[in-house]
Amino acid sequence: MENKQMWGKPKTKPTKIETLIGTSIEIRGDIIFNGGLHVDGKIVGNVIAEDDSDSMLVLSDHGNIEGEVRVPYVVLNGEVTGEVYAAERVELSSRAQVSGNVYYNLLEMAMGAEVNGSLVHCKNEKKLLEFQKDRESIESKSIDDEANATIG
Repeated sequence: MENKQMWGKPKTKPTKIETLIGTSIEIRGDIIFNGGLHVDGKIVGNVIAEDDSDSMLVLSDHGNIEGEVRVPYVVLNGEVTGEVYAAERVELSSRAQVSGNVYYNLLEMAMGAEVNGSLVHCKNEKKLLEFQKDRESIESKSIDDEANATIG
């Protein structure tokens, strides 16, 4: 018997939590991971799952991320200051606070969750990647323009 959901897509079970960042930990820099990541502490940098992974991020109500989040499965109950990209699913629990846009395929939002930005529905991962490429090219162009302005 096949393991399928109602709409015919295969069920994928998010990975178990393999890495824990405790409440007394503050990390400055990007984190690139595969598997499950649980954050109770603070991250100042981007949190990125490796390509083609079923990685999962769980941010507890004590957790804080200042940077971009790019993970297929995201469960937020803490604070994120930055864009959130979830190719599969975003769950915003009652104490979640996001200051930035949330790009998602499937969204679950509890009463009390806050998003100070836009909720952008993207049915497939390619669209999410297009947002990233467009954004990077705009940022790259503005950096080049600033460099040319200061040189010339």
